[in-house]
Amino acid sequence: MPLIPLAATAPAPTPPPHTGGLLTIIPGTAGLLTCAALGIVLLLLLIIKVRLQPFVALLTVSIAVGLAAGLSVTELFGTVQKSDAVSLIETGMGGTLGHVAIIIGLGTMLGAVLEVSGGAEVLASRLLNLFGEKRAPLAMGLTGLIFGIPVFFDVGIFVLAPIVYAAAKRGGKSMVLYAMPLLAGLSMTHAFLPPHPGPVAAAGLLHVQLGWVILMGIVCGIPAVLAAWGWAAWIGKRVFVPVPHDMVEAADEAKAALAEEQRKAGVTPTEKPVPLGTVFTIIGTPLVLILLATFSSIAFAPSTGRSVIEFFGHPFVALTIALLLAYYLLGIRRGWSRKSLEKVSTASLKPVGNILLVVGAGGVFGAVLKGSGVAQALSDTFNNVGLPVIVLAYLISLVLRVAQGSATVAIVTTAGIVAPLLTEGHHSQAFTALVIMAISAGSIFASHVNDGGFWMVSKYFGITERDTLKTWTVLESVLSVAGFAVAAIVSLFV
Repeated sequence: MPLIPLAATAPAPTPPPHTGGLLTIIPGTAGLLTCAALGIVLLLLLIIKVRLQPFVALLTVSIAVGLAAGLSVTELFGTVQKSDAVSLIETGMGGTLGHVAIIIGLGTMLGAVLEVSGGAEVLASRLLNLFGEKRAPLAMGLTGLIFGIPVFFDVGIFVLAPIVYAAAKRGGKSMVLYAMPLLAGLSMTHAFLPPHPGPVAAAGLLHVQLGWVILMGIVCGIPAVLAAWGWAAWIGKRVFVPVPHDMVEAADEAKAALAEEQRKAGVTPTEKPVPLGTVFTIIGTPLVLILLATFSSIAFAPSTGRSVIEFFGHPFVALTIALLLAYYLLGIRRGWSRKSLEKVSTASLKPVGNILLVVGAGGVFGAVLKGSGVAQALSDTFNNVGLPVIVLAYLISLVLRVAQGSATVAIVTTAGIVAPLLTEGHHSQAFTALVIMAISAGSIFASHVNDGGFWMVSKYFGITERDTLKTWTVLESVLSVAGFAVAAIVSLFV
């Protein structure tokens, strides 16, 4: 779809105001827009000033916006008795998590098995040997890019930071030169590619097949990470951060802690390292299967063969296959007990609860915006602004990210706001996937002191706050702008 202003058509009629609400404000578009604006302000205040947990903040704002826009208590919550009344909160939460929770859960367990088995260390050491000392920063970047697909950003830092310390110590150069390419790879995959929460949540909220999200994530993410690597190479020669002795000690402690976790889980690692081909096979299997299924409808007429491809390429099935492969190739075949696999998998799911609740609350927010008519009023207003939807999506996500720091909150909130723009325009799956890339790109812009990732980077790599702003914050901004620029350009031809 061309990158042109959305509307030159007459705006759709404004939905009539609801009756039965507790706090119904001025009816009409102006009142609904006031609801939306006050809702966003309230969300930011609750997260930034009150320090309320994002799940609670999103749920509170959803209820407040719904009541202010005129929704009745029954419309919001349903009734105690069985009836035909539909609860927007229940349908918003359930409709979103029904798709997202399974994918995030399976992806999290897959990443945990790869982490504990030593797949990351094998990947990094092989790439370092392949590229040599002079190209060690590139090897670190590729390690982050590949290993970042199945593991969360913070887990990737924890597992790979000791390798960065070793490479920087051996090379005698700035930690920044080795850490920033690695962080760029981890951040790109976390923002643009499933099974990470952001793109998966946006795909669920905007009803896009994951195959399109993967394809557009690769198309937009690779140029973005190349631009970030270029910045990292430049700034790494100008900001010198030595490898402090306590960092090396911390790395040794981290390795010891990981070994202790493995011992408690009953894992007895073999001395033989994990084959690199095995790591690539496990990471690549679900991506290939999902892509094949997505595009089988274009390449093949309905048939038994196409049905088989679509079955194995369904995200639930593809990720289950990859997880079972990891269980066998990295676990059972290397001496793990079934109990060990169960313990590692279960432990990996503990941090996921917060992410799923935030994503589900984002689904509630979107459902309330749509059911109350606020989304339609926003759609009409944005249409009259004349900006393309892909630009609006990026700017809204960027503002929310910079204001409150959470990429997940920025993504789910923005998806709820722009959803009616995409529904009305009858946009293709490919274009909608590009809008998701724009939202994801906006959600990583200018990581600063209100973002937990900023402090993680600063503390893990011994970089001062000032130098973290000069390196990591700018790196994230380069990733964001480059990723959005590619998405906008590609949208001209979709």
